[in-house]
Amino acid sequence: MALIATKISSRSCFVSAYPNNSPTFLISKFPNTVDSLSPANTAKRSILRNVHASVSNPSKQFHNKTSLEYLHELNIKKIKNILSANVDVPSENLEMIDVIQSLGIDLHFRQEIEQTLHMIYKEGLQFNGDLHEIALRFRLLRQEGHYVQENKKGGFKDVVKNDVKGLTELFEASELRVEGEETLDGAREFTYSRLNELCSGRESHQKQEIMKSLAQPRHKTVRGLTSKRFTSMIKIAGQEDPEWLQSLLRVAEIDSIRLKSLTQGEMSQTFKWWTELGLEKDVEKARSQPLKWHTWSMKILQDPTLTEQRLDLTKPISLVYVIDDIFDVYGELEELTIFTRVVERWDHKGLKTLPKYMRVCFEALDMITTEISMKIYKSHGWNPTYALRQSWASLCKAFLVEAKWFNSGYLPTTEEYMKNGVVSSGVHLVMLHAYILLGEELTKEKVELIESNPGIVSSAATILRLWDDLGSAKDENQDGTDGSYVECYLNEYKGSTVDEARTHVAQKISRAWKRLNRECLNPCPFSRSFSKACLNIARTVPLMYSYDDDQRLPDEYLKSLM
Repeated sequence: MALIATKISSRSCFVSAYPNNSPTFLISKFPNTVDSLSPANTAKRSILRNVHASVSNPSKQFHNKTSLEYLHELNIKKIKNILSANVDVPSENLEMIDVIQSLGIDLHFRQEIEQTLHMIYKEGLQFNGDLHEIALRFRLLRQEGHYVQENKKGGFKDVVKNDVKGLTELFEASELRVEGEETLDGAREFTYSRLNELCSGRESHQKQEIMKSLAQPRHKTVRGLTSKRFTSMIKIAGQEDPEWLQSLLRVAEIDSIRLKSLTQGEMSQTFKWWTELGLEKDVEKARSQPLKWHTWSMKILQDPTLTEQRLDLTKPISLVYVIDDIFDVYGELEELTIFTRVVERWDHKGLKTLPKYMRVCFEALDMITTEISMKIYKSHGWNPTYALRQSWASLCKAFLVEAKWFNSGYLPTTEEYMKNGVVSSGVHLVMLHAYILLGEELTKEKVELIESNPGIVSSAATILRLWDDLGSAKDENQDGTDGSYVECYLNEYKGSTVDEARTHVAQKISRAWKRLNRECLNPCPFSRSFSKACLNIARTVPLMYSYDDDQRLPDEYLKSLM
């Protein structure tokens, strides 16, 4: 996962040539439909340029705000006022909070959302009433980390079996279940089956959206893929839109423009960094995918204010891929053993006997680790060098174990494979870097807890490892051989079919999600921002490991970010 893109130069705010005739804006519910109504000759690109200018420095205060910026702030303030006005009846805010989070604009309303959901949590969750409202309340509370109990009575009355809206929300809520919640297991199975039945034989936009929800539950899907789907579902409802919904859609419209500009700037810096690093020339067979690498960072750390952290996170992500290719494609076993020893000891002298591409790779690794460590030390007064080096040593040792297995033709048991695979997935190393870059609670105890590969991290690592293995596809431009959990399963359980093995893998992924859900509920030893980062890396996995018929990743989506 890598970072690079040209910096976006700050530009002065667009000022209308018609000071007494300020342009007004019509903002559609749907993306990419911001239009200026007057003056007629005001180009749309001028509006976008003005919005982009504010992205280059999010904290910058503009003295000459445009009509668009004022409209954005006005709509945010309007929603804040509504949320605050309902403080004594917090349930009135549930639908609005759901829309805010679905549109990905909750950063503006974080305090109001936390306050509302905390009050609802204190009231307790009642399981009588409208199915949609009960399921929505349950889902929103769990998403915020509140541990509310499932309804152990279970069962489904005939009256709800045709309630598409309620069943869809119950399905979404069931995706936040944890291990041992049999009622929610049943709810998930029932709603999935019943919604498929209700959609059978129908051809409608509503059916398409429901089927997308079943295939990509919101809790387990990257936010960018669900927000556009959500806006179209609003139209399906066929209800008259309340004024607050229009305000939220306008906020989302402007945020989307700003985010795209921010993304382009970060990508530009990422490509520039990768080019200047020069590893592509020395490690020719290794993957060169800066767009993909930085996409990981963008999805893990989604707060728009974390540009610097995302750019820094992309650097170790890129080296995870490069070093993985060195072990899979390039290195001889003896060289890989020496390279691993060099990383374990962080010993520059040991590089002398290694080929140039390995020496250059380690030097880049040393430079990046030193750079991040110095930055954290200056900002937070704590030096993470030892922890970061140890994470690289653990990763290389896991890669070496796999290299020895495949070099000797040994096929490990499924237990052996997963124990090593959780580490070789690279998730622990990436999340350790993410935790340190976030700079929250950098205490000796917390860092040691992260170093121990706790459940919140290992669950996400399990999801990634198994998702990768579930597809028999190879990553593009990668010619090396690799094993998979499916192969190990078939070898261990003689007579099993590939379909049975894949079903088993899907069940293990489901259990890993349940563990991850539980780890993110209170009491949790980590901050909400880090918990969300762990959820986000798991959500990103299907995007990154979904191959097309030509064994290529979804490049169209990644390129759309540019």
